Order: sequence, then structure tokens, then C-alpha cells
Amino acid sequence: MSGLISEKDPGHDYYFGSYSHFYIHEEMLKDKERTLAYKRAIERNYNDFKGKIVMDIGAGTGILSIFAARAGAAHVYAIENAEIAHYAKEIIKRNGLADKITVLKGKMEELTIPVPKVDIIISEWMGYFLLYESMLDTVLWARDKYLVEGGKMLPDRAKIYLAAIEDGQYKHSKTTFWDDVYGVDMSCMATQCIKEPLIDTCNGDMIISDSCKILDLDLVKMDKGDVEFTSEYELKFIHSDKCHALVAWFDTDFADLEKPITLTTSPYCTPTHWKQVVFYLDNELTVKKGDVLKGSIAVRKSKVNFRELDIKISYHFDSPQCTEHFVQLYKIK
Repeated sequence: MSGLISEKDPGHDYYFGSYSHFYIHEEMLKDKERTLAYKRAIERNYNDFKGKIVMDIGAGTGILSIFAARAGAAHVYAIENAEIAHYAKEIIKRNGLADKITVLKGKMEELTIPVPKVDIIISEWMGYFLLYESMLDTVLWARDKYLVEGGKMLPDRAKIYLAAIEDGQYKHSKTTFWDDVYGVDMSCMATQCIKEPLIDTCNGDMIISDSCKILDLDLVKMDKGDVEFTSEYELKFIHSDKCHALVAWFDTDFADLEKPITLTTSPYCTPTHWKQVVFYLDNELTVKKGDVLKGSIAVRKSKVNFRELDIKISYHFDSPQCTEHFVQLYKIK
């Protein structure tokens, strides 16, 4: 056992350890919407990549680095701290690109890069609710240190959207499950389980309001602190129904290219491995078509684990007949 990394080792980061497991990379590669969006953004924009120095942060198996090399990049530096880096080297070698791609294993902030600046930074850094895992911090650190003036980021823009849904059947089953668990009353668990956002695929037919953009990040210009934010939202109901939850999703744009591409995790489009994030409301709201739900959402990194998110959502009807104002706290972990 002495050769294993201890849970108490202060240098151990389970985030990187999790990305040493093959199934995670298989899941991401099988996500066609994700992988093909990057492939199209890179390989269809030969003029943007020809002769450029590229950095791929969180390279994993090296597939995005391979796309960049095939698109004409002069050289690609593939940065990966997890053990998958060793396999990335072999994959790159087997595809005849060892002279075009250099794999550097280690944390981005601790590595010495063989070049002072790069022309393009590629990274698939997005987590659930866009910001979970906090990998964007590393990408922005690399941007500030290595990206040449006027250089490109892929993606270069990220947005989060919010809408309201009817989901009474699932919410009911999720809460009443605890009433009788093999003859044991665990009903005290019901209210607590709703405080955990659900990461799942939401059918577009469940959405009963319009959507509202609650975050818009320009990845080339943004500050690291912009990932912690408070945003007002306003949702107008398009159906008369019961509102049980709010649902969030994100888009990322590869906009500053000759042929722009958008990667979306919208519930109206083909599902991705990110799915959507559902925030169940304590209060079942009876809504009519045309009603407006207003509120705010505040997102902060957890003080316990910076890769987790603490989220505070307030909501109330924009109506003199309903003056109640509700606030709920959630954690994405």
C-alpha cells in the first residue's frame, strides 16, 4: 500500500485522478455533438490554423491536438496532468504526428513551455452548469501568460441560459421514495434531496417558458473573477401549467474563425454528456400563459472545495396578486 497515493496527501487532486480513468475519455469521445463541434471548428478553418503554434489545455487522449495538427498547425503543445498523457503520446505517435505534437505532462501552472507565446489556445474545459470543476481558471491563466496579442481562443465565448419546466411526475417520485424504504420511514430525507440539482437530460417538451441568458463570457477578454456572478432573470410562461423547476444549459461559440461553429447543450437539441441542470423548487407554482416569473441567481465557488458551486436562486411572480418571494440554496458537486 505504500506505493499508493494517500487521500491525506496534500498534493493529491482527485480531479486529475478522475481523468486517468478510461471510461471518462470514452464517454467524452462518444459524445458526437461535443467532439464533432471541435473537429469542425478546427479542421474547417485551415486558414486560421495554418502555420500557427497551438496549445491544447487538458488534452486527454490528444484528439483535439491531432485535429489541430491536421488543420495545418506548425506545432501543438498538448498539456495534460492526468495519467492519460502517456497514452496520448502513443496515440499521437501511431498517427504519425509525433513531430508536430509535443505532450507535456503536468499542471499547466507548473510546466515550462518551450515557446514564449502561442497563437491559439484550445481547451474543452466546460463542466456541468458550464463552470463546475473550475478548469476555466487554468485556461485563463495560460491565456494571460502565453497567448499572443490578437491570438485566438477555442471556444471564445460561453453563455448560460435558464428556463422553467413542468416535471411533477419525477419530482413526486423523487420525494415520495423516502416515505417507505423497505419498511423504514425516511421522509426527512425528501426535502434535502431536492436541494441537490439534478444532472439529467431534459426533454424540450417539458419547458413551459421562454429562456433567459444569465451569463455571457468573452473568454478572450474576461477576468477570472467573472465566473462568480449574480444575474437577474425574467421568464414569461408560454403555457398554463404547474412549474416545478428551473433548468439551465450552456452554449459555447467558436466565433472568431473564418467558419464559426456553436456547441450547444440546449434541451431542444441533441443531448450531450453535459445534459442539463435541473433546480427543483420547494414550491409548486401554478402558472398561466403570459405570467412572468422574476428573480436572481447568484453563483459562487464553494469555500469547502473550489471545484464545486454554491448557487442561490430567488423567484417571485411579477403580479400584485402574488407577493411571496422565495429563496433556495443549491450545491453542484
